[in-house]
This record gives sequence, C-alpha cells and structure tokens, in this order.
Amino acid sequence: MNTPSTPSSPSEGRPTTGEPVRLGALVPLTRPGWTEAGRHLLAGLELAVDEANDAGGIHGRPLELVVRDTAADPARAEAMVDELAGLGVTAVVGEYHSVVARAVAARAEALGVPFLCSSAVLDSLTDEPAEGVARLAPAQSHGWRIYADFLLGQGRSRIAVVAQPGVYWTSGTRILRERLAPHGGSVLTLDANTLTPEALCDALADHGATALLLLVGLPEPAVPIVRAVRRDARLADLLVGAPAGQPEFPSWAVALGEEGAGIPFLRYLPEHLGPLGERVGKELHERLGEAPSFVAFEGWDAVTVLAKALRSHGTGRAALASAWPHVAVEGTRGPIRFTRTPDIAVWQWAWAPVQVADRDPAEPGRLRTLQSD
Repeated sequence: MNTPSTPSSPSEGRPTTGEPVRLGALVPLTRPGWTEAGRHLLAGLELAVDEANDAGGIHGRPLELVVRDTAADPARAEAMVDELAGLGVTAVVGEYHSVVARAVAARAEALGVPFLCSSAVLDSLTDEPAEGVARLAPAQSHGWRIYADFLLGQGRSRIAVVAQPGVYWTSGTRILRERLAPHGGSVLTLDANTLTPEALCDALADHGATALLLLVGLPEPAVPIVRAVRRDARLADLLVGAPAGQPEFPSWAVALGEEGAGIPFLRYLPEHLGPLGERVGKELHERLGEAPSFVAFEGWDAVTVLAKALRSHGTGRAALASAWPHVAVEGTRGPIRFTRTPDIAVWQWAWAPVQVADRDPAEPGRLRTLQSD
C-alpha cells in the first residue's frame, strides 16, 4: 500500500538547517492514474519546494516533500493520509483526480491535517463545510459553464457526450445540460463502455449531433474514438471537444497527430503569463523536458501558498488551517486569495483563470487560445 517517499530535488546553497517542515504530496504516478498529469504536478511541487528552501525555508527550517503515489485509488489515498499524519506532516498537498481528492479531503479534515488541493475540480470536494481544506483549481461548475458558453458561441447546441461511469463525468454532463437547456440546447449521453467506436459514429450520425464531447479516459477509449470520428465522412462537420483537458498533454499529440488537433479543451491559465509565470514556466520546461501544462503551474502555486502560510502563521496544523482566509500570494496565474463560495464547502480561490484552447490544426504541436474568461 505504501510507497517510498521521494525527497524534493536538491538545490545548491540552501540556507536551511534543523528539523524539516514536512508536506505530504499526493500525486498519481502509476496507472490507472493519469500519470502524465501526475508527473507535471510533481514537477511544480518540487520546483516550489526548492525555491522556498533557496529563500531560507520556513524561518530557517527546510521544507520537505513526502511523496505518495495515489494511482487514482481513493481507498489507497485515504490510507496514505493516515500514514502521512502519523509521520507528522504539517499539511497534505496535491492530487489531480477528483474522486481521490474528495476521499483525501474528508480524511484529512477528520484527522485535523490541512489539505490544499491543487488540481481536482469536483464541486463537492467535501459534503460538509471544512475549515482545514482549501483548493486552487476552479470548481467544475465554473469551468464547464464557460465551456458550455463556448459551444453555444460556436453555434453548437445539439451536443452528444460519450462518457464512462464516474461521479466526475456524471457531474460534468449535468452541468452542461443545465447550462445549455435554457438556450435550446440538448445533451445526449452515450455509453463509452457499451458502444464500439463504429457504433458510436452511427449513433452520432443518426442523432444529428453538432458536437461530441469526450468524457472518457486517455488513451483508452479516447484515442480510438477520435480516430473513428475523424475518419467518418458523415461526421465531417462535427466538433469534437474534451473539456477535461486531455489534449493539453504531449501524449495526445503523439497518439493522434493531426487527428487530435482542433479539439477544444479547458485549461486553467491566463491568455498571457506575467513575468512570474514566464520565469516559472521556463524552469518547469527544463525539469520536464517539454512545455509545462497548467497542472505543473498548479503544483508550484500550491507549495508557494503553503510556504507563505507557514511563514506567517506557524507550522502547527491548527494554525495553518486557520490561515486560509488570511493568505494572499502572487501566484503564476494571478493573485491568490481564498474565500467561501456559495455551494462549495472548502476555502476556494475564486477563480483561477480559465481558457478554452486547442491544438492548432496547422501545427498540432502548438496550443492556441480560443476563448479566455
């Protein structure tokens, strides 16, 4: 169940001594987790830890990550929260998958361990108001409403979604339906687990859908679905979209090439990064060997927020949990503050910037912005 801890990367000349301030970092690093997202998230977390330590750590004490691989398994992640709490971590940070982050949030709150969720978007991260849980990523309802408005602006109102079972995909479908219905839009749900890609194409043609949204995992079944749709002459005018952000990552372009271009997705970045974002982006690019996704920036912002809170409020768990409404940090994507937001039970940054982007059909290796909030 437990995996060895992975220390943050060493940096030269750290002016820190004494007992480290330890943060538990939860990331999906093995399948069936989205490992590419996990690698980007961990790169952002580690870079921010190194920079915090280069700046003197937490009042001279080094900041240290204790990394655990959730593999997108909620039960595994819950057990890891217990383990990390026993190891004396001051807080838990990270996680990409919403169902995992939800389990982590509930367990961390029960144990009195602060949890800063970097990347999961499910609105109901906790069922009851949680004092010790905060989140950087925008709530799913916020981002997916923007995506629904983008579809309407493109003249696409007859929407089909091909979905796998899961609370995240079900929630996304509901948000789209509620946003589109007042404007005469409709949402047809197709089961990715029962339809072959060819049968899916038949259903889309029969229904007269103007857009197909992929609410499915990567690479399976997303890649064969995209290939089948792109090669079906009946669906030449169909817009294919992926609001969960699958085309953001290089593996999408490697698997699909030109067929993977022109598929709009959500990413949580401003249209143009400021000087801090540009600088961090270059550092992340060096670490990753490829352009950083928004998930890498979320990781950097999360540790930077925690470092600021630890310096200003102390390293005790209760003190840190009380810090959320008082922290103000300049993040890579804008000023970060946490507030209480209607219908969301955790401290929330409202909101990280949201854009709709795709891979340029003329140059699939390049991402282009189609709409910014």
